[in-house]
Amino acid sequence: MNIPFPFVGRAREIARLQRLHAQRRHVLILGAEGLGKSALVARLRPSLRLFLCPVTERLSAVCDALEHEMGLDAGGLNLTARKNRILDQLQGAEDVVVFDGLGRTPPRLASFIENVARRVPVWLCARSERPWDIGHLWPLPVRFEVVELKPFRRRESQELVEAAVRTGRMAAETLNYADGLHRRSAGNPKILTGLLAEMARGHYDLNHSQGWARLDLGCRIREIFPDVSGKASG
Repeated sequence: MNIPFPFVGRAREIARLQRLHAQRRHVLILGAEGLGKSALVARLRPSLRLFLCPVTERLSAVCDALEHEMGLDAGGLNLTARKNRILDQLQGAEDVVVFDGLGRTPPRLASFIENVARRVPVWLCARSERPWDIGHLWPLPVRFEVVELKPFRRRESQELVEAAVRTGRMAAETLNYADGLHRRSAGNPKILTGLLAEMARGHYDLNHSQGWARLDLGCRIREIFPDVSGKASG
């Protein structure tokens, strides 16, 4: 069962990113796994001029993504020519380039991102600014504004549960367990939506601790075997 979980919360972060976009500032969007960095960027794309690069492991994959965003055809060019063409296209552009999911960035890719940042504003999405998280990009963020995502507060978790119920795919009684779901997820939206999705698939009696334990187990099984079908019960 696929539930169209709506985007909730992050009003302050959205407003700040909109201001920073207008000011043409470099931004470092920080947040642990599952806190919604990619979802935040996706929320802003319809209203802001953003070139999105969702893959940041290899320079070739980055060029593929940016060429797609810019409507360019590789046309048999070698990687150096493709990279230089992208940089030429960005010179004087009004767009912001978003590099999502940064990891241990290798030197060649880090050099390319630095060259992009000399031409247009760059937003980097990463779990932290520590060298072991962003690789050879670690000197770059000192020039960046930092927007840090925190776990949801209880009110925001409640809002997500309410929104999920409004889709019609979640039972109304799910609202009774909003506090428990918030505690169980520690305010992590990815974990929270995983719990909700598993609740929609199965029958879990959350009035007892064993029901919560079975719900956790169901989520772990779903992570390992995402294509498992059928309804669980607990």
